[in-house]
Amino acid sequence: MKGNVIVGQSGGPTAAINSSLAGVYRTAKDRGAGKVYGMLHGIQGLLQERYIDLSEYITNELDAELLKRTPAAFLGSCRFKLPEIHQDKAVYEKIFGILDKLNIEAFIYIGGNDSMDTIKKLSDYAIVTGHPTRFIGCPKTIDNDLALTDHTPGYGSAAKYIGTSVKEIIRDSFCLEYEKGLVSIVEIMGRNAGWLTGASALAKGEDCAGPDLIYLPELPFDIESFSAKVKELLARKSSVVVAVSEGIRLEDGRYVCELGQSIDFVDAFGHKQLSGTANYLASFIAGEIGCKTRSIELSSLQRAASHCASRVDILEAYQVGGAAVKAADEGDSGKMVVLKRLSDDPYQSGTEVKDVHKIANDEKLVPREWVTEDGSYVTDEFINYVRPLIQGDVSPVMVDGIPRHLYRHL
Repeated sequence: MKGNVIVGQSGGPTAAINSSLAGVYRTAKDRGAGKVYGMLHGIQGLLQERYIDLSEYITNELDAELLKRTPAAFLGSCRFKLPEIHQDKAVYEKIFGILDKLNIEAFIYIGGNDSMDTIKKLSDYAIVTGHPTRFIGCPKTIDNDLALTDHTPGYGSAAKYIGTSVKEIIRDSFCLEYEKGLVSIVEIMGRNAGWLTGASALAKGEDCAGPDLIYLPELPFDIESFSAKVKELLARKSSVVVAVSEGIRLEDGRYVCELGQSIDFVDAFGHKQLSGTANYLASFIAGEIGCKTRSIELSSLQRAASHCASRVDILEAYQVGGAAVKAADEGDSGKMVVLKRLSDDPYQSGTEVKDVHKIANDEKLVPREWVTEDGSYVTDEFINYVRPLIQGDVSPVMVDGIPRHLYRHL
């Protein structure tokens, strides 16, 4: 590489997103990049000319290893939607003016669906204007809903945490006996795609029966059928554990969480802030059956649990970061790196690049055949797909009994 590289992080953070950042930095330096800049808070921060020289923070191999083990977005993230080119050309002129000033050869953006929309628009503008900077998307999302890739970095670690946490909840739920039983409802992230919630089935094994019911947002949720299934289960056992996606909806399209509260916050991409699904269902079941209920919302814990990260996930995140730089260096633009599964046993994967126009603003949902006919659980095919992605551990660097992270002063 003859010029400089700039990298940003966008959307919801993960336990593996900084491993991709480390992969970008190391590969760019190995390929001869002069400087590797980091946008502070993604494209929104770049518009404000907020960026850092990553070499000031990654000074040795220990720093790089700490970065790979640090959860959340080291550079800071954003949810900023670029306007269409014809709507506000001035925004693009400003961005490209900054890229020229920094002598940027490659622009790498680590993110999910909305982030790939940014890569699409910037690469299109570069084509129209003949600008030499190349734009590559690096996949990241615990939701695992990016098209054309077998899976996304960040998902394996979140799935591992969810399977582990649900198993611990199941174990805890049998400690005390209640006259009418106990129903624990675990709310897991997932607006339209149930990849995360389905991962709760990983709790099932020789020493654990797994959750009793699993509900994904891909299928309409029938609250009366749900209540009947819970009553049937309580007739046979003292404790019931249910995993639900935050985005489950009724047949009429209303989110279940909207039944208990109004949703006022909507982000730049039009997404409602979803919360309260488990709380509503726990209250509903308590009123219907009179049993003890608990609502457990994993919330940001499922994407920040680097102490429970998957080794496969961290390694693949680093791999796609490096592959993004390699693609840009070899002349690609308007592309996203994807992971291709080569085999399950032994598990092997590789990288390719795909046209970002076929990925941006699309969603990969859980296949219908990977959900049971009655919609209350996932099939063995789903579990067999996920299990290889959670293998191995990444030991944190412990200081005074607590994991040490690479820290950037705000």
